Amino acid sequence: MLYRRIGTVAAAALALTVGLAIPALAHVTINPGTAEKGGWTKLAFRVPNERDDASTTKLVVTFPIDHPLPFVSVKPVPGWKAELTEGKLPEPVVADDGDKVTESVLKVTWTGGKIEPGQFQEFEVSVGPLPKDVDEIAFPTEQTYTGGEVVKWADAPKSDGTEAEHPLPTLKLVAAASGGEHAGMAMTTAAPPAAQQTVAVMKQSASSPASDGTARVMGVAGIIVGLLGGGLGLVSLRRRSPAA
Repeated sequence: MLYRRIGTVAAAALALTVGLAIPALAHVTINPGTAEKGGWTKLAFRVPNERDDASTTKLVVTFPIDHPLPFVSVKPVPGWKAELTEGKLPEPVVADDGDKVTESVLKVTWTGGKIEPGQFQEFEVSVGPLPKDVDEIAFPTEQTYTGGEVVKWADAPKSDGTEAEHPLPTLKLVAAASGGEHAGMAMTTAAPPAAQQTVAVMKQSASSPASDGTARVMGVAGIIVGLLGGGLGLVSLRRRSPAA
């Protein structure tokens, strides 16, 4: 009976932890998911491979045109080529500083590499300054697999609060913390002016960022090991206890 209870508890814990971890890893997401209004930030588009029989070979991220980002730079990803597409906006947009913006980065395309089944990759960009008059900006994304399948991550949240099938990657914008706005202004001084539409490729180390996905999996394994260890301890105590 005791063995059966231990097995039930362990199985329930495994189902719960895996159930919580899988949804977080299954969709294209932006990390971190929040940034300060008016500031600069580094975004990582985390792309998992959801197919067992195909590899991801292309990623296209569309940038906002209603609130264009004046400065976009891309961190190199080993084995992948990044192409930034600039173009005229459908209508001129007045930036926070009053300047009229007519051109912007419209999209970034990564090709040449592969994300194999059971793997994920992060594609990093540095952007700014972020708009101050909205609470979020969206980045519709297309993920292409070998064989030609294209998955469009562009579904808006459902009205009932449940998650869409292919959620739209969205960056939440929050008010700058105390002193954060001044820090953002200092960074803007060092970076190109908001009116100047600049595209740059950052020559940084090609080392891959730490994997939150790996951390989740290790956390799950730790919980299971802990439960099993606790169960074995109970069994040992029961065997040593004298019969009633």
